[in-house]
Amino acid sequence: MAERGASGGGSGGDSLDKSITLPPDEIFRNLENAKRFAIDIGGSLTKLAYYSTVQHKVAKVRSFDHPGKDVEQDHEPPYEISVQEEITARLHFIKFENTYMEACLDFIRDHLVNTETKVIQATGGGAYKFKDLIEEKLRLKVDKEDVMTCLIKGCNFVLKNIPHEAFMYQKDSDPEFRFQTNHPNIFPYLLVNIGSGVSIVKVETEDRFEWIGGSSIGGGTFWGLGALLTKTKKFDELLQLASKGRHANVDMLVQDIYGGAHQTLGLSGNLIASSFGKSATADREFSKEDMAKSLLHMISNDIGQLACLYARLHGLDRVYFGGFFIRGHPVTMRTITYSINFFSKGEVQALFLRHEGYLGAIGAFLKGAEQDSPNQYSWGENYAASSGLMSTSPELCPTQRARSGTFDLLEMDRLERPLVNLPLLLDPSSYVPDTVDLTDDALARQYWLTCFEEALDGVVKRAVASQPESVDAAERAEKFRQKYWSKLQTLRHQPFAYGTLTVRSLLDTREHCLNEFNFPDPYSKVKQKENGLALKCFQSVTRSLDSLGWEERQLALVKGLLAGNVFDWGAKAVSDVLESDPQFGFEEAKRKLQERPWLVDSYTKWLQRLKGPPHKCALIFADNSGIDIILGVFPFVRELLFRGTEVILACNSGPALNDVTYSESLIVAEHIAAMDPIICSALREDRLLLVQTGSSSPCLDLSRLDKGLAVLVRERGADLVVIEGMGRAIHTNYHASLCCESLKLAVVKNAWLAERLGGQLFSVIFKYEAPAE
Repeated sequence: MAERGASGGGSGGDSLDKSITLPPDEIFRNLENAKRFAIDIGGSLTKLAYYSTVQHKVAKVRSFDHPGKDVEQDHEPPYEISVQEEITARLHFIKFENTYMEACLDFIRDHLVNTETKVIQATGGGAYKFKDLIEEKLRLKVDKEDVMTCLIKGCNFVLKNIPHEAFMYQKDSDPEFRFQTNHPNIFPYLLVNIGSGVSIVKVETEDRFEWIGGSSIGGGTFWGLGALLTKTKKFDELLQLASKGRHANVDMLVQDIYGGAHQTLGLSGNLIASSFGKSATADREFSKEDMAKSLLHMISNDIGQLACLYARLHGLDRVYFGGFFIRGHPVTMRTITYSINFFSKGEVQALFLRHEGYLGAIGAFLKGAEQDSPNQYSWGENYAASSGLMSTSPELCPTQRARSGTFDLLEMDRLERPLVNLPLLLDPSSYVPDTVDLTDDALARQYWLTCFEEALDGVVKRAVASQPESVDAAERAEKFRQKYWSKLQTLRHQPFAYGTLTVRSLLDTREHCLNEFNFPDPYSKVKQKENGLALKCFQSVTRSLDSLGWEERQLALVKGLLAGNVFDWGAKAVSDVLESDPQFGFEEAKRKLQERPWLVDSYTKWLQRLKGPPHKCALIFADNSGIDIILGVFPFVRELLFRGTEVILACNSGPALNDVTYSESLIVAEHIAAMDPIICSALREDRLLLVQTGSSSPCLDLSRLDKGLAVLVRERGADLVVIEGMGRAIHTNYHASLCCESLKLAVVKNAWLAERLGGQLFSVIFKYEAPAE
């Protein structure tokens, strides 16, 4: 969790506190550890960026100092847990109205502590206007950066690091925002920046882009002509007028010229033949609303046609629109989308960005931070501390005006290692991790939101229980409850607030909120206990397996994997059983499983494959701690090793629910190796490799994996991928296509989901897929 600056402070802080809806220290967070600043000042909005180091708690596990402990003979746990402080990097982006500029600068000045920063990077037209004020208030030298370079750098950054950054706007859809999964390679693309005029830039690489065209007819034209026509001086008010107008009262349409004959020309009668055409001959006054709407269509259509022509000229099918003319206004996004679709016949996509308003500030920050190489890292959006995208009907004011008096926030955390695609994805550009889009599926959305709401009490209880020595655990847990509940309510009304809504995003948001209030691993002690109990049973399980014939053993291994997967504290049907019956174990879980034939049953095909030559290398994504990893996964791994297959065992980098983490897997493997010669020799000879996924989620995004894992997969020639668990193999990756053999297996531990899939609680998914020859 970020350390908060003290609220109040100087007079600037006091005046700021009275004028906004959030306490200032919840907006300008962690200022005492701020290292570097950048600012983008537009005509009405300011976007501030800064970098800080954030101190938060993490749960660490390590083997006891006295090696050789025999967990079979000892009642002590297999390892010890300690909570330590860790420092990570965070980027903060804050957007506010220029009217708050002086109060915000005062608050920042009063709360900066020993910052190394001597310079603030600045971009935007206001960088000149406010230069003296910034230097006076912050005592930092203003270093002005090129506007277009900053926009491009910012655009590249969000497209690379925020998977659901880009969206199409579809006015008749519910919801109207349709998010696109970013391509692994975001280049090339066209950026159309609509400010006073229009700039069109072709972006080919991180550092190579060129201005290829533009127009003097842009946002300034709309504003200027609109002011002359309607006597309305404010840009936002003009757009509000346009949202209420009927352009056909002012524009001459095709049907006005050709009558019914327009059909023989293959044209729609509602097409605009001449903008403002009726005003030349009509002997009457036109309403301000109608004139504003006509003007908006005229300029949007012109920009859309121009963008379409440049896109086609340069062979590009992705066009991102930004600039103050867009700014999240539904009416502008709608008209530009229509124009692009019309002129390109649907071949070119008009795309908008969730964080379009931050591009300049992000780019200016990156320019100033080049010596720290921020682009060498991957960054992740922190849902707990970031504002979501808000929808607005045409009759209402757009996002920025609807939140008058509030501040928009975006925070991004630096990840330990760069994240890349799994090299085994068949087509990375079409890969979509999530099985169900809750933004689209209203029934599923209502079910899962209610499900997460009902589970909240249990999560709070678990969080408090995980820190019995902490005097403020209950207070922090209550703050977590309020934060996550608030997020769930936002998503009920604005399901697209953080991109495509999925079960994965709901789980990840919950983890972010837990971390925000210093609950890094609420299940650490549960996992410690369950790992200890499972290790005591490992040898008896393997002895039993070894006594079976080959074919019987293969089925027993698969049933062991499935039974282990039952032990998921994230599933209410399971946690209820585990809390009410402490004796519920491996054999009981096997009896819970659906009898064959399973709901999805490719086992016969899998058995046939095992009668052939061994795989070269298997990549296995593990799920839960305890019985799952130790009595389910490791015996399966042991059999693959015995067959001559190398194994890469991938576990989460950080904690999520009771999922096994990489650091826990190392200790578990060490204990198993002391009991089992097959595992011991495989570890020693590097035929069994334990790696981290780069993820801290109960689900799995194969397009954002630790680079070290991807390198290892290539080096070892992995030809089998095993994905286990409901989160990794059903909520995500159920439809993922790989260029090698894959095994997706899980027990369905949610009755509603089981019914949707055509089964019952504890139905089995066993999906073996081989790529087409």
